[in-house]
Amino acid sequence: MADNKRKIVLVGTGMVGMSFAYAALNRSLCDELVLIDINEKRAIGEAMDLNHGLAFSDSSMRIYCGTYGDCNDADIVVICAGVNQKPGESRLELLQRNTKVFASIVPKVVQSGFDGIFLVATNPVDIMTRVTFELSGFNAAKVIGTGTTLDTARLRYLLGEYFEVDPRNIHAYVIGEHGDSEFVPWSQAILAVKPLRDVLADNSQTYSMEELEKISVDVRTAAQEIIESKGATYYGIGMAIVRIARAILNNESSVLTVSTRLRGEYGCKKDVFIGNPCIINSGGANRILELKLTDEEIEKLSNSCNILNDNFKTLSL
Repeated sequence: MADNKRKIVLVGTGMVGMSFAYAALNRSLCDELVLIDINEKRAIGEAMDLNHGLAFSDSSMRIYCGTYGDCNDADIVVICAGVNQKPGESRLELLQRNTKVFASIVPKVVQSGFDGIFLVATNPVDIMTRVTFELSGFNAAKVIGTGTTLDTARLRYLLGEYFEVDPRNIHAYVIGEHGDSEFVPWSQAILAVKPLRDVLADNSQTYSMEELEKISVDVRTAAQEIIESKGATYYGIGMAIVRIARAILNNESSVLTVSTRLRGEYGCKKDVFIGNPCIINSGGANRILELKLTDEEIEKLSNSCNILNDNFKTLSL
């Protein structure tokens, strides 16, 4: 990191990007935050608005509208640029339109001399992360998508309510595509140190697998419900981006369900980027944690991989 200062460049100042920027300011995430948008006037206005709140925060962050040249010494480039998901539209239907957007962004970032980590939030995030990897030529560890990080947070929140415990004591993950084929591997879910399946067996009059499956559906459909209600989702994903960025900047080696490149794990196709628990630190996606899934769960993950791979193959990069 240049001069030990933590620098992030945000590309895309829409609702997701600015939710991230606002959360980053309130968490004092970095020392320097650069905003880039095709609408430069908007980026200037957003930087002004954030700067006017500095007096009320504990941060001394430098925030300004910049250019792709500012990526040169950045630690992280966060990409939130792209078109919005419409009501009833799947994330994969966004693919072709957002791929064109990325083709106008990623090469410019690379040409600046950027050697940090790409953090992608634009949907469909798994494929857009792979697109970023292909366009950048970077090592796969340095190209990360938000993956199922937010889905996992939604899951733990709902499970916490169901079992009446602090969600931070629920250790369960949503893996696979950040979309319709995502799923919860219940074989890996635990409450503190007790497997959830044992919790169900010991409390069969209170809890049931049927209710857990309803929760997994609620997690999977949460984005569409929010979009139908208010037009878009942005607060939750903005905070998820901050969480991943913090793990990178602080070299935490935290386990997060980011979208990362498979190398043959689970017997799935290589090169697919998909949500899976991964150790995140200053080197990026340091190591994938390959879960011991049941045959049924492996089949679900394989289906997710095939969907993502087939859709990626429709692109011309």
